[in-house]
Amino acid sequence: MQWLRSRRLNYLLAGTCIYFLLFSLLRLVFLFGYSAVDPLAAVEVSGEAREALWRTLGVGFRFDLRLAILLMLPLAALAYLPRFNLLRTAGLRWLGRGYLALATALLLLIYFVDFGHYDYLATRINATVLRFAGDAQISRDMLWQSYPVVWITLGWLALTALMCALMWGAEQRTLERPAVAIGKPAIAIGVAVVVVATFLGLLGRVSNINIENPVPLRWNDAFFSGDPALAAVGLNPVIYLYDTLKISPAPYDREQVSQHYPEVAAYLGVEQRDAEALAFARSVRVQPHRLSAERPPNVVLVMLESLGASRVGAYGNPLQPTPNLDRIAAEGWFFKHFYVPVTGTAKTIWASITGIADVSREETASRNPLIARQHTVINAFEGYRKLYMVGGNAGWANIDALIRQSIEGVELYQEGDWQSPNADVWGISDLNLFKEANAILSALPEDRPFFAYIQTAGNHRPFTIPEDNDGFEPLQPTAEELHRYGFKSAKQFNAVRLLDFNIGRFLEMARESDYFDNTVFVFFGDHNNRITTLSHMPPAFEQLGLESNHVPHMIYAPKLLQPRVIEEAVGLVDMLPTVAGLAGIEYRNPTMGRDVQLPAPEGERVVPLVLREGSFPLIGAVTSRFLVQMNHDGSNPSLHDLASPTPAENVAAQHPGEYERLRRLARGLYESSRMMLYSNVVGEG
Repeated sequence: MQWLRSRRLNYLLAGTCIYFLLFSLLRLVFLFGYSAVDPLAAVEVSGEAREALWRTLGVGFRFDLRLAILLMLPLAALAYLPRFNLLRTAGLRWLGRGYLALATALLLLIYFVDFGHYDYLATRINATVLRFAGDAQISRDMLWQSYPVVWITLGWLALTALMCALMWGAEQRTLERPAVAIGKPAIAIGVAVVVVATFLGLLGRVSNINIENPVPLRWNDAFFSGDPALAAVGLNPVIYLYDTLKISPAPYDREQVSQHYPEVAAYLGVEQRDAEALAFARSVRVQPHRLSAERPPNVVLVMLESLGASRVGAYGNPLQPTPNLDRIAAEGWFFKHFYVPVTGTAKTIWASITGIADVSREETASRNPLIARQHTVINAFEGYRKLYMVGGNAGWANIDALIRQSIEGVELYQEGDWQSPNADVWGISDLNLFKEANAILSALPEDRPFFAYIQTAGNHRPFTIPEDNDGFEPLQPTAEELHRYGFKSAKQFNAVRLLDFNIGRFLEMARESDYFDNTVFVFFGDHNNRITTLSHMPPAFEQLGLESNHVPHMIYAPKLLQPRVIEEAVGLVDMLPTVAGLAGIEYRNPTMGRDVQLPAPEGERVVPLVLREGSFPLIGAVTSRFLVQMNHDGSNPSLHDLASPTPAENVAAQHPGEYERLRRLARGLYESSRMMLYSNVVGEG
């Protein structure tokens, strides 16, 4: 342990500990002085309340440690410069002291403002605090008249001075003491230990770390309970403010939403229209086409990772890699023209839960802490037990924050909750996920229906085929066949086959259970992955890029539904309203989805799409016959015939009525979706 005698290391450790203790103390000040949580009551009672408080504090202390480490990293760089460093150069010492003084003052100012912000609005400080700068004089006067500004300022300066004095003292006790010789082996050991400890401190996790895909501690980890007041205890104001500042300050164009309000409101069937408030909410009553089941049906949604329609036999793939899904399509409801609004797993999950296309331009909407608590039709399934199951870590892309905050009473099963071992970076195999999910669903009491969401992951690189696979056998088509029908490799082809095989095994197990006969199974693709050529699909899907959004969708309930083929275009956001209609659920819908069994007000159904993402996206709207596409600002619009052998040709002049209808709907639905990401936040709309 000779390396522990290093002067520079001792200085950095002392500084990290001092700041960690400061941030932890301020956390306790927030808990006892400002939080809406009663810590004493939570500690005195046994069970979930106490455990949730300890877990939340654990998350918070790890955030505090991360901030302390980040604060000391610049000093670590100054300390270990090869020639001029904190040990040898007085000027660098003063530079370090100045940096600490300014950084400490700024961080403490954020903490003090956070206390007042939460006291005023019951929300931790975030990017929305900048709105007060728009009325600087009013905000200044309000602060002066509402708070003891002078005493707060003196306290801030005094605490800053105290911290500077403590750090100066730590510097004198460590950097100025006599040097001690340390051998090279000890130095190597010390470097390794410090690097690993720093990595773990910044990561915020010391267990269940996936080395191939480490998921750092994020703001969403504080929201595991779904209780905003409790989650506030686990947030670090500095880190949370930084996370929210990365979000675009102008997330939508209200003027454009207002301009297109009439046609969008008509498209959604809004009865009580309010162009001033831009109201899109409508109440949907129990429909006469509800299932004639004796008791409320169970619902199982199965998201099929990276599965595009072009990979499925029912959609024409001659290699027939999906016999089980093909059989489901023949025996259930088969949606021939089904589209996810935007590609990407996190964006598909978002749209499937909220009913809004994730049209965020920079990052996924799930990464925005300001909009994580969304209204969802799932909550209209009152009396249902709600479960979400994923084989890996749900913290990826902060999806667990959306799930836990938006779905009331949800039971989230993820990595660490399963008995099966991980198969690869994405957690346990899909087969084991289906086996354990089926065991959970089979054990639920029959007197209460359930709503379960199962998220698969196996049809994704590295395309793992686990040894324990119930006899699945890979095939080896020729390279020419694979290339012709969309597959880049045999591994990709067999991953699709394995996903289909696992679905077949899941339904075999479910048929032996008591819940199968009264359950509606809903299968839907996530998005397509990389293709080669699509000789079996119309040219439009390859030439216009539709293959990424075009995914399979089937609803399967052999005891409750007759086979049916839906020829019109249907979007992912329509899935929940359609299922709610089948289940006989009455619900309020302020977002985009519509029950496919109800007539579309616009005539032939129109589905909005984002065909290219980024800061300057390409947007569109599609029917079973036509696609209109344009830049996000409405420029360069064009109409394309999906059945044409030359689909890239602009046929707007030949179909002026359809062109104008789709053009306006595409722009209006896109701009309205951008607004809905914010207006659909629970408590905001």
